[in-house]
Amino acid sequence: MKRTFRLAALGLAGLLAAGPALALDLTKKRQNLPDLVLGNEEGNDFVVENKDIEMEAGKAYRLRIVAKGRQEYKFYAPEFFRYIWLNQIVINHLEIHGGGPPDHLEFDDPGEIAIEFVAIKPGEYKWEARGLESKGMTGTISVK
Repeated sequence: MKRTFRLAALGLAGLLAAGPALALDLTKKRQNLPDLVLGNEEGNDFVVENKDIEMEAGKAYRLRIVAKGRQEYKFYAPEFFRYIWLNQIVINHLEIHGGGPPDHLEFDDPGEIAIEFVAIKPGEYKWEARGLESKGMTGTISVK
């Protein structure tokens, strides 16, 4: 009985120790999603390219959010950010690593922000460029 318990405890400890290593390996197999583009270079600040993004739970992804317009874009997706495991946020080849989700991503000028993550919880999550919703600056991120 003691031997069985000891083997079970060792097996469980091994699985728990391997968890972070398996998660790190998962991020190396990430897929690039289509860029979500806010505005364009022709002067239409309120057009959105790829406003609806789809992915699968349990897989690693990279999503580039690109601002091409001249508006101040405040990208909010609170429920989506809450239900992903965030590996890093990359801005101008600088990496941000943190223990929790961002409140929002803000563009004061044209540029790009990439988020690398693992989708955790299936659902349909709304995103918006806060203050510009009436201009059509909204969409969905679907995790199946």
